Amino acid sequence: MSKIIDIKKTTVKFLKETINCDDVTVIKIEKVNDIWKSVAEVYEDDSFLKSMNLPPKKIRLFYLVKIDDKLEILSFERHNTFEESSGTDGN
Repeated sequence: MSKIIDIKKTTVKFLKETINCDDVTVIKIEKVNDIWKSVAEVYEDDSFLKSMNLPPKKIRLFYLVKIDDKLEILSFERHNTFEESSGTDGN
């Protein structure tokens, strides 16, 4: 069970440092073969509003983070919905 906690902590730390956000909630962790897949919910400033110098508004996004058994980040990608990030396509 401690491995799942390590994956969660690694995901949160990585996303906070990489996308510069304050609040990360891991909502799904699964192991497929030797790869851990972690899905996190993140609230970020809307980049469009930011680029137009309009008042900021938070939008909810999801990140899929793939981690190996050595807690090394293999990849991450941003999605607009949980369904996109949940990996239902088997990858």
